[in-house]
Amino acid sequence: MTSINQSESNNLLTKPRTLWGDAWRRFKRDKMAVFGVIVLLLIVAAVVFLPLIYTTPIDKIDFGNSASPPSWEHPFGTNDLGQDQLARMLVGGRISLTVGVAAMMVAIFVGTLIGAISGFYGGIIDSLLMRMTDLFISLPQLPLLLLVIYLFREPMKAVAGPEIGVFMLIVLVVGGLTWMSVARLVRASFLTTKEMDFVTAAKAIGAKPTRLIWVHILPNVLSPIIVAATLAVGNAIITESTLSFLGLGFPPDVPTWGRMLYDAQNYIETAPHMALFPGLAIFLTVLCINYVGDGLRDALDPQSKR
Repeated sequence: MTSINQSESNNLLTKPRTLWGDAWRRFKRDKMAVFGVIVLLLIVAAVVFLPLIYTTPIDKIDFGNSASPPSWEHPFGTNDLGQDQLARMLVGGRISLTVGVAAMMVAIFVGTLIGAISGFYGGIIDSLLMRMTDLFISLPQLPLLLLVIYLFREPMKAVAGPEIGVFMLIVLVVGGLTWMSVARLVRASFLTTKEMDFVTAAKAIGAKPTRLIWVHILPNVLSPIIVAATLAVGNAIITESTLSFLGLGFPPDVPTWGRMLYDAQNYIETAPHMALFPGLAIFLTVLCINYVGDGLRDALDPQSKR
């Protein structure tokens, strides 16, 4: 009797296993994913809080200290105008990460909406939306991106200002050209989930289509959406850096990481630190985001054995 009572008490004290709890346990076992989270959190903390401590102005010009190497006064050196590279990288990191997250939100919203409608309703709606998705996939993204930025950059500057206008344009264009993979993932998940018994039961008691989509089906297909959102941030950061490197991104006085690489291209031989540090920041950020995305993909897979 004592052993039986002890066994029952242990069962009562044991917390029930949940999907998210199992996913967290699998995620913790992935060393590279944990490494990615730690480094990514350090980068985010640095760009958010370190400017409060390191208060060197980003726009202070000192031609006498132009393109100087790293020193105690300027840990990351200076650029061709004598401006502090560390201060500019910290501020530029805020902009690059904000662009990445905002463009990801646009892509996830559009992709989830189109994929959910296509997968739930099927038929002619599914065919039309998937053919539109195929059309966007077949477009050459970088040339189209450059063309749209070139055509609409000045009108957006006139409407919303040089910084906000370019920010809105880049976010909308990058997000508007990267939603297709999300739409396909969500559609495939909806096609599978809508045939399950709990959805059939909800239909039987009179649940409306909008309730079926947002309450019953969508919460059960969040796993691929979360993974796609994570990877989309890295893709958006790379795209913004490419645009800035080509001179079609933010104005010269806005120090994004891509813009800093663009300014450093003529000084790679004489002042390699100008390209090294922003390039390393982009590399580490995108690499860690990809590690986290891969870890989430494995952790949220119900068939994972890890």
